[in-house]
Amino acid sequence: MTFTGLVGAVCMFPLRAIIRASVVLGIHPNTLTLIGVLINVGAAWALGRQRFMLAFGIMIVANIFDFIDGKVAHETGRVSRFGAFWDSTLDRFSDIALFLGLIYLYASLRRTDYVMIASLAMMFSIMTSYARARAESLIDKCKVGFMERPERIVLFMIGAVTGRMAGVLWVILVLSIVTVANRIHYTYLALNGRPMPEGTNPASRVFWRAFFWRDERATLPYDLWVVAILAFVWLVPPDWIRDPTASGLGLWSWLTG
Repeated sequence: MTFTGLVGAVCMFPLRAIIRASVVLGIHPNTLTLIGVLINVGAAWALGRQRFMLAFGIMIVANIFDFIDGKVAHETGRVSRFGAFWDSTLDRFSDIALFLGLIYLYASLRRTDYVMIASLAMMFSIMTSYARARAESLIDKCKVGFMERPERIVLFMIGAVTGRMAGVLWVILVLSIVTVANRIHYTYLALNGRPMPEGTNPASRVFWRAFFWRDERATLPYDLWVVAILAFVWLVPPDWIRDPTASGLGLWSWLTG
């Protein structure tokens, strides 16, 4: 089992109990989706007020609802096309809310550079979802690219708990741009019956394997990407990326008062 697979398996223990409770109580999965979005708006407010540890706690609660809604729908036989549409649409509201919280924060700090970085990260994050949805109206499947919604949410929580939100935004921005490029490229190749890029030598094969991302979660390549991202967020000095919110906002500062 990979590291990320182990983390997922451990997290499933309490989530299974919450799913069972939701099924027993008869809560409609669409209601769970809406609750998750409303709670995430609270996380956006906390981000905008520079209360990162509070935002971290709220995001954990919000994403419990975000995760279990589909599971409850399967358990209760309430899977529907409208439910899928509802879930996907409200996910975009949640994503935008979190970014708007950060944009408000950086605007209040008079950091127009990070207002632009957060705005671009929001734009390309939305485009990753749009590119896949539009592509899958033309081809069977377009699940390529690393930076999908679960990765963005986890990165938001990592940025909040470590106080390294600027580094997280750079990761989201760069990898979202790459993911959009992956999906445009993949759709072009699929529509024109062309083969996927593989490379002709070891160096080019490594490049295409890393750039044109097609590996599933909880695999060794996925774990390597996760380690590289965590190393960047944690090890790059905040001064190097002119992070205006790194001082005094992380877990250690919170624990030590």
